[in-house]
Amino acid sequence: MTKLLLKLFVKDYENVKEVRVREAYGKLAGAVGIVSNVLLCLMKVAAGIFVSSIAIIADGINNLADASSSVITLIGFKLASLPEDRDHPYGHARIEYLTGLLVSALIIVVGVQLLRSSVDKVIHPDEFVFSLVTILILIIAIVIKIWQAVFNIALGKKISSVALIATGTDSRNDVISTSAVLLSVIITKISGFQLDGYMGCLVAVFIIWSGISLVRETVSPLLGEAPDEELVRDISEMAMDFDGVLGIHDLMVHNYGPGKIFASIHIEVDADGDIMAAHDMIDNIEKAISSALHIELVAHMDPIKVNDPLLNHMKEIITELLSEVEGVSGIHDFRMVPGPTHTNIIFDVVLSYSCKYTETEIKSMVEDKVREENPSYFVVITFDREYTKNDTYCQSKKISQL
Repeated sequence: MTKLLLKLFVKDYENVKEVRVREAYGKLAGAVGIVSNVLLCLMKVAAGIFVSSIAIIADGINNLADASSSVITLIGFKLASLPEDRDHPYGHARIEYLTGLLVSALIIVVGVQLLRSSVDKVIHPDEFVFSLVTILILIIAIVIKIWQAVFNIALGKKISSVALIATGTDSRNDVISTSAVLLSVIITKISGFQLDGYMGCLVAVFIIWSGISLVRETVSPLLGEAPDEELVRDISEMAMDFDGVLGIHDLMVHNYGPGKIFASIHIEVDADGDIMAAHDMIDNIEKAISSALHIELVAHMDPIKVNDPLLNHMKEIITELLSEVEGVSGIHDFRMVPGPTHTNIIFDVVLSYSCKYTETEIKSMVEDKVREENPSYFVVITFDREYTKNDTYCQSKKISQL
């Protein structure tokens, strides 16, 4: 069914990297959500009024909230596809995240209102009327919600959409809440105990919890979460595959929304090589990675000395020392600047967020080791933080391989 709908309503549906295709996916998901949820709402509210069940009415109103969420999703995808302008040079794709946040907030508001109604039903219960038609309606609703969940999550994963995955997750939660309502109807019929108000409270709490969970998921990319590990690995491997690249570091990825990813990377090259050839290689790396991974990559060239025995010796000593320090991911930009009275050893140290040592402690370790080699050596360290979760953040080829 999902593939059939895509073929019918989304032109070139396989090309999910295109902004227009993503927008079409969002429109399709929104339209399907509006139609199916409005239908479910009318069915459940009518059944709930007929049998005087606050739990069924609550579940129906939740479907109305889902329809509203679909409207918001539809508008959000349309706005997110707007082109760049003077005030927003990186585009408007992050509106999709705001859409997911708005949907999550709406879910919480609905849950709170339903909780109030359900508590009132517990305090002032009405006479419950059992109906086989109601059972049938709830079973149909569960089947439709299962399909909605599969449909939205599948589309969300296909186009990497937080908003659609959030909508699908909400539908999956509705399957649980509607099943709980169905169970309460059956138990009330069998036992005679008025379970309706209590189950309404349970459904409302579940809706609130679901909304809070979705808020956490949608806020994360807005705050600036760590980039996808697969993307980091692909960028690193593609850059290191070029002949003439000695190492990479300072890989940073900025997400401005789906299809709007910007990255920068420092690439180490031989300082004694042809500078124009190295610059041409850097240009080729930028173009190849940007085209293959659908991102905007900027590469910075870092010339390093590879034929200096003293520099290589000191780098090897310091690298070996810091490799034993937990939380140090690597070093880069290593150079030695000699002077009349002393020599500065300058380099960057990359620290992970799990590092238990202070910058002062790490510097003292290095200084003590360096002074064993030569008291006139001074250490100048710049500390970097690890901006990715991938251990390929800082890579170097062995000098012996050159």
